Amino acid sequence: MPTAEQDRTSRRLAWCVAHLLRHAPDHVVIDTTRRLDRPTLKYLCRDEWLAASTVTLLLRHGTAADRGYIARNPRVVGRPLPGLPGPARYARRRTPPELLPVLRAELGRDPGAEPLTAAELIALLRRHGRRGPRVPLDVLALPHTADPALLLAEHARRPLPAGSVEALLLVTDLPRKTVQGLLAGDAAPTEGGTWHRPAVRAVRMGRLTHEELVAHVAPARHTLLLGHLPGRRSLRWTLPEQAGMQTAVMRALRPLGDDPRLWAELLRHAPGHPGPLPALVAGVVGGTLPGPDGTGEPDPELARAVRHFAPTTAEPSGGVERELALASLAVPMERAEEDIRWVRDCLDRGLLTGVDVIRHKLPACWALDEDHWLGDVDHPDRHDHPEAVLAAHAEAYRLLTVALGEDPEAWWRTARTLPDFAGTLPHLLLRVTEGGSVSGRP
Repeated sequence: MPTAEQDRTSRRLAWCVAHLLRHAPDHVVIDTTRRLDRPTLKYLCRDEWLAASTVTLLLRHGTAADRGYIARNPRVVGRPLPGLPGPARYARRRTPPELLPVLRAELGRDPGAEPLTAAELIALLRRHGRRGPRVPLDVLALPHTADPALLLAEHARRPLPAGSVEALLLVTDLPRKTVQGLLAGDAAPTEGGTWHRPAVRAVRMGRLTHEELVAHVAPARHTLLLGHLPGRRSLRWTLPEQAGMQTAVMRALRPLGDDPRLWAELLRHAPGHPGPLPALVAGVVGGTLPGPDGTGEPDPELARAVRHFAPTTAEPSGGVERELALASLAVPMERAEEDIRWVRDCLDRGLLTGVDVIRHKLPACWALDEDHWLGDVDHPDRHDHPEAVLAAHAEAYRLLTVALGEDPEAWWRTARTLPDFAGTLPHLLLRVTEGGSVSGRP
């Protein structure tokens, strides 16, 4: 029977691990969760805000007890969690009667008389998937035979509409290789702003992590746009999902460094490159890409996304007031509510950014948890300072990656040190990487 002190220690470590793993590569997430003892892993799965990729990896590699705890976690929201209790509004969908005559005319037979063959299913998905997933879901509600290999081959030959791909992700238990293949392929021009929906759905359904999405989505320009997707009224990223996608794209773009020539080459080749983003980055760094054909007009949205990820040296202005605001991050006020009001006021006046909070706020575990400087929310997508949150996530990723790289042991030492460390995140990383005390260092 654990003591109260052991219980508090486990809860605090679970809280710190949950926020640290938002910035870690997938193999580090798997390694770190395997190192946790059972009480800490229970609290991590049951009580913490978990990133979408962390949930997916825990469901994929965890035990039945872990999956049960995740299913009861009230903070794991907006994701149906495959194989677990969750939203099931698509599970008992019935085909509307008015659609049956249309399908009967297209097939030349009664669609309910016998199951649709794989070829018939693909033909109907091609014809009815350009206006979202509603009609393809009705088609998939009919008796049918789905051959994953044939689906993948047909999609490689001529990409299925985005609405049909989304419907397949919603209701069909496809192999992971098939899911990855369905996300490769350019959307039809008539699909407008719906091309992003299958990628968002794949992450939210737990089919793929953000890192896997970046590795397999094609063409590369789609990946760049997904990393900085503008607000839409339809299906879109939640704020934590957007932050996770941003981190995954930044990880793929890391070989470019801060060389403006390479970033210019990325923007020049991105519009016409048919492969995934890692292949484009490798070609840009290696200088092995053929010259772009130059047939398409520059996409302003793509240029905006590349500018978002490109390194910048712009600093907010504010003079003495800014210096005081930075100093105040190291002096928490008596009440957390006062501290939150002050930080929010500085953000509103442009004296601080999310980058400043990550660099200067202490303790480091509070800086990594935006609820400690923006206030608690009842849903992770309702922070009213999304730019500050995304900037904080980007800076935390940069600091952690520069210091820890992809070494699971270094990430684990950071996770063990974080709960009791009273300094800032840069000081924590100095202690972990160089050892000893950093209290006397600037």
